[in-house]
Amino acid sequence: MKKRLLTGLLCASMLVMSITGCGVDASQQTTADATGSETEEQTVDEAPEKYTVGVVQLVQHPALDQATEGFQDALRDKLGDQVEFDVQNASGDSANCNTIVNGFVSSEYDLIMANATPALQAAVSGTTTIPVVGTSVTDYAVALDIATEDWTGATGSNATGVSDLAPLDQQAAMMKELFPDAKKVGILYCSAEANSKYQAQVMTEELEKLGYTATSFTFSDTNDVATVTQTACADSDVIYIPTDNTAASCAELIGGVVVPAGVPVLAGEEGICKACGVATLTISYYDVGYLAGEMAYEILVNKADPATMNIKYVDEVKKEYNATLAETFGVEIPSDYAAIKTEE
Repeated sequence: MKKRLLTGLLCASMLVMSITGCGVDASQQTTADATGSETEEQTVDEAPEKYTVGVVQLVQHPALDQATEGFQDALRDKLGDQVEFDVQNASGDSANCNTIVNGFVSSEYDLIMANATPALQAAVSGTTTIPVVGTSVTDYAVALDIATEDWTGATGSNATGVSDLAPLDQQAAMMKELFPDAKKVGILYCSAEANSKYQAQVMTEELEKLGYTATSFTFSDTNDVATVTQTACADSDVIYIPTDNTAASCAELIGGVVVPAGVPVLAGEEGICKACGVATLTISYYDVGYLAGEMAYEILVNKADPATMNIKYVDEVKKEYNATLAETFGVEIPSDYAAIKTEE
């Protein structure tokens, strides 16, 4: 009897020790999780990383607005609420671009999206450590003052991005298709925009190959757009406007000059054409922004190096026309052009 009782007590004691031991393990695991120690369970449930992206946009007009929208949509599609944006507009002032970028740098944002050439230049000047993704920049080598012989397709710096350059030779061919009897073409753009100057130079060469006389008419800012446009109209049969941000922001003003003067405009992009042009060979600025957003994702999440990422281009171009102005100027539009949609 005593032997049986002793055996029972021993088993009970071992059972209590076993239960107590398990209780200690569970308690220790709970305490470890509460104090933030790394455990396998915590790694699985770890909150996703958050990213803050600063967007500096040179000026508000449809093309740049669409690029910003596409960029944000791309990152939201991939990251959802893991990404936050600080979107700021420089109101067409390069000095404001510098101020905005300095604020992004001080806040140690994860990435800067620079929308337009002056914004890109400000971002690259403002930081060498925060990655920069550009949109609505025609030629990155020109914008960043990289010599032609040194250009490899990537900037070699903390910047990369997407070009908004449409084929200029095809735009010149469009000029010949729509205005075959014209002799003198005025190229209207802002002298402060390096990429506009580049387009003007290339377009001059392409137009001269087709027998046109091309003359540049430049304004320095919004204040002299109307005056310079009047001068261009007086000396031109038709006007060409490249993807120029100042011209885009003043497109309705330009329209108010060229229409009464009876001088049609061939535009470098849809937004300008919609306000004052007869036709355009254009890319989608939304697509430019979306592609840039995909590049930003690769940098943020997959740690891609902007210095080695080649500048990308949107492949699809569209022939479009402004139905109202085409009728006003009596321009016959070929069947492969699409009418630009207007607000109802």
